[in-house]
Amino acid sequence: MPRLELIARAEDAGTRLDAYLAARPEIGSRAAAQRLIEAGHVQAGGRRRLKRHRVSAAEPVVVELDDPPEGAASEPASASAPHTVVFEDEHVIVVDKPAGVVVHPGSGQAHGTLSQALAGRTAGGPPERAGIVHRLDRDTSGLLVVARSEAVHAALSEALRRREVRRGYVALVEGVPDARGGTIDAPVGRDRGDRTLISTSSDRPRSARTHFEVREPLTRTARLALRLETGRTHQIRAHLAAIEHPVCGDPRYGGRASGTRLGLERQFLHSARLGFVHPVTGEDLTFESGLPCDLQRALERARAESPPAGRRDD
Repeated sequence: MPRLELIARAEDAGTRLDAYLAARPEIGSRAAAQRLIEAGHVQAGGRRRLKRHRVSAAEPVVVELDDPPEGAASEPASASAPHTVVFEDEHVIVVDKPAGVVVHPGSGQAHGTLSQALAGRTAGGPPERAGIVHRLDRDTSGLLVVARSEAVHAALSEALRRREVRRGYVALVEGVPDARGGTIDAPVGRDRGDRTLISTSSDRPRSARTHFEVREPLTRTARLALRLETGRTHQIRAHLAAIEHPVCGDPRYGGRASGTRLGLERQFLHSARLGFVHPVTGEDLTFESGLPCDLQRALERARAESPPAGRRDD
């Protein structure tokens, strides 16, 4: 049985064991990582651990990889990228992406990505991310649009640049903002002290603007509706951390404590609304995605902590 020996890096500290392993190209998906853990083929720090174990910096992780049956064909890279198609025609595909799925191959994730799952049905942009117009973080769920031709990819990319693609998110944050709504207009870039983070403390900041509205103020948390005007990497997470209301369950940006309390295993951030003018037909399309079960459960726990100070329907 092949053996994979790893040492967790400083930037991996606090990551769930299954998520840490899923980022390895030898494993390729969270489901595969969980199967190995549950089969007892994974040790961290010299002991078998549960999938929810949080790795620490310099912790040794050893994985006994399964041998494929002799003569068996390897599993297609796309097989481990679950997703739901909510709209498709000959020009575009609108996908509802679950948490844990990476949009396109990159550093630490060579296989099992959404772009690979859609291979042969999309076009436009670099080959490794064909058709991808915009992306969501691995553990952010929800809607995104993918192009099926070079021309449509170019048109949607231009619409995105012109801020004509409407992207709405739902987040649960720590604390309650003083204002019922507002705009966070703060350039972001790689953090000066930690290059794995995005922040407003950067040597190379780029303009970033996020609009928010408090939809449900609770005692310890608040449910926000957010609208992106720009779409920088980790923009919402970095902006909310900058105003001292980090996304619940986001260990990288200050929301770990609330996540533990609410039973979250990822950040409470969901791409709930997506709208754009169809680049070929001219029809104005709008799509909505309800909260996934894990986020709905966390929201109910947050509501149960104390009576809400006020509540508005979406």
